[in-house]
Amino acid sequence: MRVLLAAAIALAAPMAAPAPAQDVPRTYLDSTGKADAWSGGVRMVPIRTPKGDFSVWTKRVGNNPKRAILLLHGGPGATHDYFEAFDSFLPREGLEYIYYDQLGSGRSDKPTDTDLWTIDRFVDEVEQVRVALGLTKDNFCVLGHSWGGILAIEYALKYPANLKCMVVSNMMASIPAYNAYAQKTLMPAMDQTLLAEVKAIEARGDTANPRYMQILGPMHYERHFLRRPAAEWPEPVNRAFGQLNTQLYTLMQGPSELGASGRLVNWDRFEDLARIKTPTLVIGARYDTMDPAHMAAMAKKLPNGQFALMPEGSHMAMYDDQQRYFAALTAFLKARE
Repeated sequence: MRVLLAAAIALAAPMAAPAPAQDVPRTYLDSTGKADAWSGGVRMVPIRTPKGDFSVWTKRVGNNPKRAILLLHGGPGATHDYFEAFDSFLPREGLEYIYYDQLGSGRSDKPTDTDLWTIDRFVDEVEQVRVALGLTKDNFCVLGHSWGGILAIEYALKYPANLKCMVVSNMMASIPAYNAYAQKTLMPAMDQTLLAEVKAIEARGDTANPRYMQILGPMHYERHFLRRPAAEWPEPVNRAFGQLNTQLYTLMQGPSELGASGRLVNWDRFEDLARIKTPTLVIGARYDTMDPAHMAAMAKKLPNGQFALMPEGSHMAMYDDQQRYFAALTAFLKARE
């Protein structure tokens, strides 16, 4: 990585362990009057689309009328499962959060009409989920990770009056800038012989070939996606990406995390960040597939933005820089009370 903003570098110092949480109110575990009480917090939310009606899966954890965080997973086409690390941190802080599989993912319906896979339709889906779950500007926060960060930014631009706060985790505000970072910073640091083989496989349209991920696994994913040997990756991560909707993912993102080449290729909202007044935490990581300097600049562009750098983290910083990640996240969310 060539450049880090001074503020980001300062955050690279070891972060103190989070202070012990205060006793969580008994009401956090009280589901009285909740429509999902009988199902353990699970609700199938009906979604209307131009291509028909479907259902998406949600699961509420906890009860906090001041703040509920809707978790927007990555991909597109992954699942909520990799967010399960949150179970070890947010309940003890009394923070309500909601798992959610977007349409086409996980436990939600999986239509095959590719006309459904657009940013605008996904944003409309999030709004329908908000309304169905009874969330309002007084308590509604979104946390978008990776592709979910794109969704969060787009939602904040279209429905600013509905949001209390937002977290953009490990996502740049420009796909062209993301691609430039991969080409100018990440790729030159790779084994050039292996990189040439990867590019040849992509040029042939042969990315289903096992050799493609056999190369990218140790060369890219274990360095910039989750900094552990793949054999040591957490089970929720493997479960989430083992269910990846590859049709949806490839159509919108492209064949891998080494840049984007699908429908998202021209997406760029960096200049529009100035219009988002919602209090926002941007989380970046030193070894991410995303440029941490760009993410620090995002926080400056946002009128009410904050930036937190995970100095040991990568794209899945909620695992490989876990204590710092959740210390920054919980401090931001609790301040919103």
